[in-house]
Amino acid sequence: MPIISSFYGILIKMYFGDHLPPHFHAEYAEFTAQISIKEMGILEGYLPPKALALVVEWASIHQEELMKNWKILSEDKTGTFIKIKPLL
Repeated sequence: MPIISSFYGILIKMYFGDHLPPHFHAEYAEFTAQISIKEMGILEGYLPPKALALVVEWASIHQEELMKNWKILSEDKTGTFIKIKPLL
């Protein structure tokens, strides 16, 4: 699973050929969650509130890039994806 970005101890990942709806995976310490790209809400899992707020802030800024990555990784299994800038 490619790491798309990382910031403040949070890893953002996407699977190749993952299931709908478009989403990404966020990992922070022992917590993991699937986050909807369109609604910016948790589909599955849990993140502590502060980590979730950072993830949602970052994803809101990079929503278009996340959708591009979703399209690339759901259709193309070659490993070519866009690294996205971290939250600063």
